[in-house]
Amino acid sequence: MRAGKEEPDCYSSLWLAPNPSKRWGELFFLLYTPFWLTLCLGIVVPFKLYESFTELEYLLIGLVSAVPAFLLPMLFVGKADSSLAWKDRYWVKASVPHTTFLLTHVCFLFYHVTSNITLRRLRHFTAAWPEQVQWVAEAAWILAFSYFIAYLETVAISNFPYYQFVDRASMYTVGSLFYAIYFIVSFPMFLRIDEKPGDPWDLPRAAIDALGAAMLVTIILDLWRIFLGPIVPIPETKQCLQPGLPWFPGHAAQI
Repeated sequence: MRAGKEEPDCYSSLWLAPNPSKRWGELFFLLYTPFWLTLCLGIVVPFKLYESFTELEYLLIGLVSAVPAFLLPMLFVGKADSSLAWKDRYWVKASVPHTTFLLTHVCFLFYHVTSNITLRRLRHFTAAWPEQVQWVAEAAWILAFSYFIAYLETVAISNFPYYQFVDRASMYTVGSLFYAIYFIVSFPMFLRIDEKPGDPWDLPRAAIDALGAAMLVTIILDLWRIFLGPIVPIPETKQCLQPGLPWFPGHAAQI
């Protein structure tokens, strides 16, 4: 094995990655998910511990949930990663696209690893189909799974007493589609990291791809804002004085 190069082993699975480092990382993220999920949705939310939380408690719950996702792979190095430099290990590169709020990090890792596994299984299932049909099937699955994840999260937070929905039905249906835009872009991007045997990614490539995906999401969200607008009617008194960016002509005259 050459430095920085990962060669696939003879392992074959319809669900898991052929790259041993990626396979270990995906399994680790899946096995770690019940820990933070139980802590947040099995303890904090049902017992309403958040009622007495200050900024410190919220920070601590985020650290307790997110830090082990970085610390455990460093302390308990998988066999597949033992011969790799830290920057070449999949779990390091998989953390690049989601440098977000602490709980969002572990939550999005779970979403995206689950997407990886289902997309990989779909590709095996459709391998004998015409290429155009494979593209349509994969695009349809990404759209459906993105919407499912977005809808599931919207429902999961619906009973939190400090959220208010102007139109709950629209939030569930149309709002979930708006949120799904993030995943429609990021799910196929995330799958590409270290997916092809013999083509390992380095950190700059993962970072550039993540930044590109973030920019594409921003563009699509802005196109929604411009051409579709809000999902519920907004009174004129609460609307922006003029659409567009603040530095466009017209805004300065109104300030």
